[in-house]
Amino acid sequence: MTATFSQRRQEIIGDEPLISAVKDRWPALFSERQLSAEFSRIVTKDLLESFLDGLDALVPGVLQMYGEAAASGRRVRLSSVLSCLQKEDTNQNKRAAVLLGLPCYLAEDSSDIIRMCDAHGETLDVLMSGMQVGLLIGHEGPLHDAFPLDVFNVALVVEEKIILHDLRDVSTGFAMLLGAIYCLNLEYPRNMKYSFEFLQRVVMNIKPDQCSARIHGLRNKMLRYRM
Repeated sequence: MTATFSQRRQEIIGDEPLISAVKDRWPALFSERQLSAEFSRIVTKDLLESFLDGLDALVPGVLQMYGEAAASGRRVRLSSVLSCLQKEDTNQNKRAAVLLGLPCYLAEDSSDIIRMCDAHGETLDVLMSGMQVGLLIGHEGPLHDAFPLDVFNVALVVEEKIILHDLRDVSTGFAMLLGAIYCLNLEYPRNMKYSFEFLQRVVMNIKPDQCSARIHGLRNKMLRYRM
């Protein structure tokens, strides 16, 4: 994969093939290990380590910011996200709350990008309908909370097809989704462009000086929480 990197990037960026064609041409790319390696070749960062380290540094301040927004009534949906942590205040659930609450805080519509999947519910074809880039978060039984506290599988969806599955948790899913967007030269989903820009510029610290005015303002606000 290292030896063929230049050829692969030229094909993906120059020809802009369908992802199904990329998968037929380069099937080895579609694994957690190879996506991480490809991302490192492009960005010279360790995908999962950089993502989790950046995320963990922000979790306390972001949760405080969510709490104030929920208490003020400006972002009512954040209250249900935060209430999940009162049941199970684990590190993984804190990470999930930050990631899944981000589009709520930024007033973005995540319905076509992040979907919960009951193992005994609708078929995958129905669940993936309309998903061009996103995550399926698998859980057992009816979902009574804003997000599942016990996730058994997270899958990456591109062009209404699963390209990677059996990811262990929500934060790993987001990291791999960001990696897939880079490796496959995809555009950020329009309905969550600020959320993904936040993950890129603030969490991953990739070209932070190029962030939009909105994300620049959010980053400055977060710095006040960390002081």
